[in-house]
Parts: sequence; C-alpha cells; structure tokens
Amino acid sequence: MAHEIIENKSYQNIDFSKNPIKRANYDCCEFIDCDFSNADFSNFSFSECVFKNSNLSTISLKNTTLKEVKFENCKLIGIIFSDCNKFLLTLCFDGCNLSYATFFKLTLKKTRFSNCLFQETDFSEADLSGSLFDKCDFRYAQFDHTIIDKSDFRTSFNYIIDPTQNLIKKAKFSLVGIPGLLMNFDIEID
Repeated sequence: MAHEIIENKSYQNIDFSKNPIKRANYDCCEFIDCDFSNADFSNFSFSECVFKNSNLSTISLKNTTLKEVKFENCKLIGIIFSDCNKFLLTLCFDGCNLSYATFFKLTLKKTRFSNCLFQETDFSEADLSGSLFDKCDFRYAQFDHTIIDKSDFRTSFNYIIDPTQNLIKKAKFSLVGIPGLLMNFDIEID
C-alpha cells in the first residue's frame, strides 16, 4: 500500500508522542521543536528532511527510509539505526545526543557528525570510512570490527579504538587521543 506524499511542510512545537504523526512519505519537510519520543516510524520515508531541536528518543525505525536527513540539536537516545532501510541511507548530525544508539553493521561512509555525544553508542561492524567526527564525545562507545579508514577524529575525545580490532588505515587522530588507541595494550604513556 503506497503512502501519501507530504512535501515542503514545516511542523513546529508539536507533541507527536501524544498524537502520532501520519504515516506518509515526507519530502523536503522540517520538524522544529517537536517531540517524537517512543514514536513508531516503521515503513515511513523521510527524504531531504531536517529535524531541529526535537526529541526522537527511542523511536522505532524498522524499514524506515532516511535519505539526506539532517538532525540538528536533537535527542536521539537509544535509537536502533540498524533497523533502517539501508538503501540510499544518508544522514548528518550536528549537536545531537546519540547515547545508547546502535549503528551495528550500517554503512555510513563520509557522514558528518559534529558536537555529538555518543555515550555507550554501538558502532560495531559499521562502515564509517571517510566520516568526520568533529568535537564528538565517545564516552564508552563501542568500536568492534568497525571500518573507520580515512575518518577524522582529531577534535573528538574519550574514544577507545583498538587498532588490532578495527580498520583505521589513514584515519586522523590528535596526539591527545593517542591513549584511546593504545588502551588495550596495557602500556603507560607519559
């Protein structure tokens, strides 16, 4: 069953946690100061949409299409991005809280993450090659068999990435971040 297409619409200050958003395909829409917490976005489609200052914590994304979607200053806590439709998946995050989110096995090459919090976020087996992590906090984030070749972590912090368990060829790190790369070797750095 085809969904209705909603284009170029702006939604502001709406609490969708009480009145669920209409199941549709959203193109070039913006959602500002909205609350979607615990919403079910299963089988929705968002193309070239922007979410600003919104709460999307613990939303369900089963088979959700997210094509060129930008999140600015949003709460995205506990979201399983791995459930999304993988076809044409392109995202951008600025100033977001992505704590406890899961990017397991996702391909998000050349993705931009700026000023984000990734507390206990799971990047296991994801392909993040060529991505930019600008001023991001990776407190207790998990990298396990993650591809971060050519990614830039120079301004980020609190990461622990084992070079023997992840692909990090030509990735960029700052000198301050070196302990996070050597943590599993049980050596002391002064």
